[in-house]
Amino acid sequence: MLCAVDEPLARAWRHVVDTVDGPVRVHRGSVLDVPAQAVVSPANSHGWMRGGVDAVYSQAFPEVEQNVRSAVLAYHGGELPIGEALVVPTGEPSPAWLISAPTMREPGEPLPPDTVHPFLAARAVFRLWRDGQFEHGGEIRDGVETIAMPGLGTGVGGVAPDTCARQVAAAWSEVFPSSDAGS
Repeated sequence: MLCAVDEPLARAWRHVVDTVDGPVRVHRGSVLDVPAQAVVSPANSHGWMRGGVDAVYSQAFPEVEQNVRSAVLAYHGGELPIGEALVVPTGEPSPAWLISAPTMREPGEPLPPDTVHPFLAARAVFRLWRDGQFEHGGEIRDGVETIAMPGLGTGVGGVAPDTCARQVAAAWSEVFPSSDAGS
């Protein structure tokens, strides 16, 4: 579920739905209004969740920043590279999971106009859902039917909505070629 609180991103997300095969939909409103099992955090590589949509997540899920930072430290030496993603519990029943997929290395870092970070972050999310396992065991795709994804880098990072949408569509098409879309 591609989520947008503003019309430019919602319009860009609708283009994604029109260009990819699979169960992709657009929600105009907060990512937290979607009945999803997981939400995406377009965080920074260190797991600090103080700005943009991450601040919203930190307020809604008081344990989540510590869960992300602990996982980044334990599994990635303190820095989750752009292009990788991890899943942690939110500490709440719904959504139960947060997928951290950094779009920037440092908190508050503006991204250049030619960045490919939204593509790398989206591809990491899709690969994690397709191939990943929860820490306690079990396939992520078996426990997560719907993922709510905000713009990737479109807030603090300054990425244009159309750029983000094109890159998310490209990542989807790479991870889920037409013959296996949504399977």
